Amino acid sequence: MSSKAEASESNNNDLIKWLVAILIFAAGTISFYIFPELSVLVRVGILLIALGVAVFIALTTEKGRSIWRFGKDAEIEVRKVVWPTRQETTQTTLIVIAMVIVMALLIWMVDSILFWIVKTVTQ
Repeated sequence: MSSKAEASESNNNDLIKWLVAILIFAAGTISFYIFPELSVLVRVGILLIALGVAVFIALTTEKGRSIWRFGKDAEIEVRKVVWPTRQETTQTTLIVIAMVIVMALLIWMVDSILFWIVKTVTQ
């Protein structure tokens, strides 16, 4: 019973945190447009601070921590990728271009033959 109550309380806390984060970001965005007399640099600074605080609050939720873990795992996986060398990339690109040209010529020939057949049959 207590684990359900703790989970429910955690969900409620997370919901409140998300609402606060959204409200802070909304307040920063609204202040950007409400105070046009302020310098753009100041307004952007306020907006970035509001965004930073909102993200910090959102990352303290369970879903926020899950998103952060996903990002970290994605970064680890990107490091494992073996990227092709410049020569491999150039060779592959040239092969793709050559195949596109070959296929374009092939389709053009088939189209011309079919056009000739239709023209001959309809005359």
